Parts: sequence; C-alpha cells; structure tokens
Amino acid sequence: MAYPASKKDGFTYQDYLSWPDDERWEIIDGRAYNMSPAPSLKHQNIVSNLHIKLKTHPENPCYTGIAPTDVVFDERNVVQPDVFVVCDQSKLKETHVAGAPDLVIEVISPYTEIKDRREKLKLYESFGVREYVIVYPDREYAEVYRLKNGKYPAPEIINWDELLELETINLKIPLWEIFEKTPPEKSREEAS
Repeated sequence: MAYPASKKDGFTYQDYLSWPDDERWEIIDGRAYNMSPAPSLKHQNIVSNLHIKLKTHPENPCYTGIAPTDVVFDERNVVQPDVFVVCDQSKLKETHVAGAPDLVIEVISPYTEIKDRREKLKLYESFGVREYVIVYPDREYAEVYRLKNGKYPAPEIINWDELLELETINLKIPLWEIFEKTPPEKSREEAS
C-alpha cells in the first residue's frame, strides 16, 4: 500500500482506496493532493447555495452531486469537485462517478486556488468536462470555461451582480443570490 507521505507521485485509484477515511485526498496525474484544512463557512455556504439551485432546477434531468463524492476519470485521476452535474446515468456507480461530469464547479479557497486554476483546469479540459466554473468567494465573481473543439478558451467573467449562465443544464443563476448579497439596483427595477 502506497501512502501519500511515502512518495510524491505515481499514485493510482487503488492506492487512494487504501488510504485512511479520516483524510481527504485527490489524485491528479498520479500526484496526491491533501485537501486539508476544511473549507471556510463562506465556502460551504456558496457550495450549498449552488447545489440547491442546480438540484431544484426543473429543467435539470441530470444527477447533481457535491464533495466528498469521488469522480474517477481514470486510475491516475480522482477528484472531489465541490459541485458537479452528470447527465450520462451510466457514469453513476454506487460509490463514485466513473468518467467526466458535464459540469464542474469549484469554489476557491486559499489552499486550493493554484490547484483549481492550473491542475484541475488541465484535467477537466483533457477529459472533456463541457463547462467548468471557478467561483471566487472573497472577490465575488466567477470564471466560466466552456469546452470548444476540445479546449477551454479564455473564460467568461461573471461579476456578483450578473447572471451566471450554465449552458449545460440551461440555467441562469443570479450570482448575488449565491453570494447572499442584496440584488443590484437594476434587478430590483426590473422586478417592479
């Protein structure tokens, strides 16, 4: 049994399954990443708000999941996205998702920002995740990457006072609701 502290990379899903349950790890390209410490309450609030919006969307016939569900891309790539959507039901296994989700949302924390912006961006692009959203809690905006011809072009930037459009499930989410902010003035005027 290979344990993350014993070597730097070359890990597989089988190694991952043998690690202690009280620790959270991800493997990207065979390299182990510790997911400690636990995320902030603000982070978890945003994850919860996103999950509720996606899960209760009437036009979303797909499975919506949250961490700590394992998403197994292959033997050398196992991650636990904050929020994800899988439309191909054959990918849903009893204990994990086998293959790429259609949509992944990662909420940045100080400990995961580099990994989410670099390693996970490459991972999701290479395995064909159609839409990848990175949410920045402290800066209150989101980046949306949409796969075009197998690549992620420059992201669309969505500020807190705009709508986050998720093409994968045909949903527009007021980002201010995710951040639990007062709606922008233009939105209040439109609602009257």
